Amino acid sequence: MIDGKTDVFDFPCVFPLKAIGRDQDGFRELVIEIVRRHMPELNENAVTTRLSAGGKYISLTATIVAQSREQLDAVYSDLSRHEQVLLVL
Repeated sequence: MIDGKTDVFDFPCVFPLKAIGRDQDGFRELVIEIVRRHMPELNENAVTTRLSAGGKYISLTATIVAQSREQLDAVYSDLSRHEQVLLVL
């Protein structure tokens, strides 16, 4: 329950976590490393990438099994704080 409301997720749940940044060497590895701090079982086969139309940006989607709201909040917070990550969805 959050702020007196029931959480919209039923944990554990499969969740697509997306991080967007500039297409630079090491971005994929960086995001995977941050996600694995919270979800060490993340399989690299569960990670997909996509370049923007102009090739300047890259989005990485990691399909995770989230165990709790706290776990999701923690990984979102760590990703959002990193200077190379421009957006987390």
